[in-house]
Amino acid sequence: MTDKTMSVDDVVGRLRSGMTVGIGGWGSRRKPMALVRALLRSEISDLTVISYGGPDVGLLAAAGRIRRLVAPFATLDSIPLEPHFRAARERGAFALTELDEAMFMWGLHAAANRLPFLPVRAGLGSDVMRVNPQLRTVTSPYEDGEEFVAVPALRMDAALVHLNRADRLGNGQYLGPDPYFDDLFCEAADTAYVSCEQIVESFGADVVPQTLLVSRHSVTGVVETPNGAHFTSCVPDHDRDEPFQKLYATTPWPEFAARFLTGKSEDDYQAAVRAWHAERAETEEARK
Repeated sequence: MTDKTMSVDDVVGRLRSGMTVGIGGWGSRRKPMALVRALLRSEISDLTVISYGGPDVGLLAAAGRIRRLVAPFATLDSIPLEPHFRAARERGAFALTELDEAMFMWGLHAAANRLPFLPVRAGLGSDVMRVNPQLRTVTSPYEDGEEFVAVPALRMDAALVHLNRADRLGNGQYLGPDPYFDDLFCEAADTAYVSCEQIVESFGADVVPQTLLVSRHSVTGVVETPNGAHFTSCVPDHDRDEPFQKLYATTPWPEFAARFLTGKSEDDYQAAVRAWHAERAETEEARK
């Protein structure tokens, strides 16, 4: 039995520039934002990022930390296109490998199963083949002779995911409506770090087995980060902070970063967010 608890700084201390890092969650839902913010406080850069992109991608792109992004999209959900991702992409700040959502998923499956690729129908007949000329097709060796896209494995040096609960051994539980693909991210990576809203001492016999998404065998470290998915959602613990997300999306990056990302710790970020909400409440009260 091994206690795998770590701090956010411990996790970042194990990462290096030039790595391929996978980030779990989906869009602006259950993203390991405390770990992403810790990355921003470091000097780590030149990353290949693999993600169902949301503000994790936007923050890292705006800060110039991404060399290549592998993603099917970058969205804030209620705001369709992640604005800081878009701005960075439009100025050519990083290379982009854009895959169909199903191709991306099977790339994770291939990596998790230590396969070089998996054959899929997704992508055939679409521009995804045109914009990714490095992709290849394979022909079924059986009588059907069907052609498939050979989606390469999305192997990672490290994966970062956020869950509702975890124990000290590395088992992780989601309590919301969707597991996304956090288990595949962990299994597809050489090392995997789980942040969570709360560390529990154990999962009792009353726990629904299907909610135990991530198994300790694929986890390197566990970090307790209450509200660590902010401003993305982590239901049922908290919804997306829509007013703050709107602020993020409409504020010039230097101004946003100066106010919320220049602190020395995650506590500083959370305090800055609380101060902003207090100011907003005072302004709204004054208008009444």
